[in-house]
Amino acid sequence: MARSKSRSAARLAAVQALYQQDMEGTPLPRLIKEFHDHRLGATIEDAQYHEAEHSFFDDLVSGANDRSDEIDALIQTNLAAGWSIERLDRPMLAILRAGAYELVARADVPLGSVISEYVDVAHAFYDKRESGFINGLLDSIAKHARPAAKG
Repeated sequence: MARSKSRSAARLAAVQALYQQDMEGTPLPRLIKEFHDHRLGATIEDAQYHEAEHSFFDDLVSGANDRSDEIDALIQTNLAAGWSIERLDRPMLAILRAGAYELVARADVPLGSVISEYVDVAHAFYDKRESGFINGLLDSIAKHARPAAKG
């Protein structure tokens, strides 16, 4: 259970880091160090955050960044006709990028866990409709990224 909470915390932090990088263009090494030093497991505005699994956080942020062209193409390919990646707001794009990266690169994590975790992350930012959108899009991406997986 402790690993599950630390991985959930790492996913949420990775989404926040990817969002920050998208908004501010923070260089990756500085961004990761900032999260390690000031955010992961910290108390911010009287709220205690769960300790995040640092290596998992690092992999999600670095991997999504390093494979951004591949990840963005995968997201674009799975959007409905008439939609473009540019239409997605930045928090949603950060969630999808982290989730798509995990689906593509982390076969050690069960497909169903990846999708449900990012739907949970979406609930921190959005209502049910947007969370459903993320669920559907990640499910579609999973069919391309892990065609043999059953969830």
